[in-house]
Amino acid sequence: MTNFKPAFAAAIFSLTALSFGAHAQTATTDKTIDAQYKTEQKRCDGLKGNDKDVCSQQAKATRDKAKADLKANKNEAKASHDAAKTKRDADYKVAKEKCDAMSGDAKTTCVANAKKQYAQ
Repeated sequence: MTNFKPAFAAAIFSLTALSFGAHAQTATTDKTIDAQYKTEQKRCDGLKGNDKDVCSQQAKATRDKAKADLKANKNEAKASHDAAKTKRDADYKVAKEKCDAMSGDAKTTCVANAKKQYAQ
């Protein structure tokens, strides 16, 4: 039982470190998360009974949280991209509307500049 506490403490410490690492790295992939999970599960193999169950459940929880963070970061990036596109489109419409007050070559140049500026 005396060997258990250091091993369990080490497992919990590494799981906590893994959790913080997963939060800090937005580029973490599913493969990396799964590899870290397998490593943590191997550390639990030396434990017995409820201690092993707790260690294993903690490893699963850490994996699930890291995957949730990864998914949230992907959704956040998409939402940010969508918002930027919406703003750019709105600015383009305003610039194009300003061009309507012009005529001839001036209007053509104005519209071309608006398209170029707002990547339309």
